[in-house]
Amino acid sequence: MAMRGSRRRVVLAGIVGWLGALVMFFPIFWMLLAAFKTEIDAVGPPELFFRPTLENFVEVNARANYFAYALNSILESLGATAISLALAVPAAYAAAFFPTSRTKDLLLWMLSTKMMPAVGVLVPMYLLFRDTGLLDTRIGLVILFTLSNLPIVVWMLYSFFKDVPHEILEAGRMDGARVGAQIRHLLLPLTLPGIASTALLSIILCWNEAFWSLNLTASQAGPLTAFIASFSSPEGLFWAKLSAASTLAVAPILIFGWMTQRQLVRGLTFGAVK
Repeated sequence: MAMRGSRRRVVLAGIVGWLGALVMFFPIFWMLLAAFKTEIDAVGPPELFFRPTLENFVEVNARANYFAYALNSILESLGATAISLALAVPAAYAAAFFPTSRTKDLLLWMLSTKMMPAVGVLVPMYLLFRDTGLLDTRIGLVILFTLSNLPIVVWMLYSFFKDVPHEILEAGRMDGARVGAQIRHLLLPLTLPGIASTALLSIILCWNEAFWSLNLTASQAGPLTAFIASFSSPEGLFWAKLSAASTLAVAPILIFGWMTQRQLVRGLTFGAVK
């Protein structure tokens, strides 16, 4: 009886999981369908069976330089992630292995900065970027994405680092390893799955950032989120073309997430089972 009840719970959990996945995937599926419809079909009654067309993708590429926006997204996401990791690794190392009575307060304060609505600091950030010449520049967005994601990156790395036994680093210190050598030869190899998942999450967050991208860029440094927004017009939304632009924008990160899902899950569960 116990085995039967356990099996039922597993089956029920699987059904609930699949239902949740289908609900979350449905908007993406509907966007893909709309991207291959004509404008009339896209705004008409919902239809699963229709004659697909590529005219939306042709018009989208004719109207905007997709590859320029995609290049901006790649450079800004990778650049911000690299800088975030470079800053977060020593910060998380100090918090995990040399904590003080104020360490937890400092970490909570860092995380609390993510709770403030971004629109609350839009005007001062805009003026600061304007006066420093960072408006509509890749460097400006890299700096902004770095600062925006740094609290999350530090927190994630801290949670991975504190699961590493302190005795391992102490042994390294007794053998004469300095701080840099301890991090490079001991800590980073031991926590590589966690670091990889943190980097993947940071890339995804940077890729999907829309608020700052739309308000601090124009034509030069705009990422794919700005590419999508360029297909709204005073005449209204052209759903088929907007869906085609959205499909082109999310396709790279969806493929990237699918290819790295095993590493992401492995990293996020790193240290959960000892």
